[in-house]
Amino acid sequence: MINFLYSNPLSFVFYILALFIALTIHEASHAWTADRLGDPTARLAGRISLNPLVHIDLYGLLFLFFFGFGWGKPVEYDPFNLKNSRKDSALISLAGPASNLLLAVLLSIVLRLFILFNLSGLFIIGSLLLFPLITMNVLLGLFNLIPIHPLDGFAIVRGFLPREKAHEWDGLRRYGMIFLLLLIIPLGNGSMLSSFLQPLASFIINLLIPAGRSAGIV
Repeated sequence: MINFLYSNPLSFVFYILALFIALTIHEASHAWTADRLGDPTARLAGRISLNPLVHIDLYGLLFLFFFGFGWGKPVEYDPFNLKNSRKDSALISLAGPASNLLLAVLLSIVLRLFILFNLSGLFIIGSLLLFPLITMNVLLGLFNLIPIHPLDGFAIVRGFLPREKAHEWDGLRRYGMIFLLLLIIPLGNGSMLSSFLQPLASFIINLLIPAGRSAGIV
């Protein structure tokens, strides 16, 4: 994304705005879900908020700028306040990426409504932000579904494993950052992460953005 700063400064501004919105929706969804499931920790910490400043993690933001993926400030919750700590924790983790992907779908519907009602002016103006929003929400949602700690996918898998297997799965937690580093190390023209995430993200984005309109987005 940082390449837009030099090649297309206006796009860079819209992608930054889209990034803040996607991260805010992601983390606020974690907090809201935890509160609904009985734990007020995130709510008391002010995390059920659409203020991006309470959700931004500096390192996660820098990773998004330079590597195309990243994370927000983790939402803390107390599993002892949950009725079923393992499965409810999985639902809390799932809420973040699910909210990103759902928002991308809703924005895609908005774009298609502009086309359906021949609102070309609104489509052109709206797409300046909606294209980056769809892109960032899809990328953030898919990246966080990877089952490696500390990403959401790790807790999601743990929540749906049998208790014995979940304990074994927890043993992989200590190697999470090593696995992430292996994924982002450049190999030839890219990394292991980009080799499987980029094609999937491009496929989904091309489905969501009306045909012929998505060139150059991903």
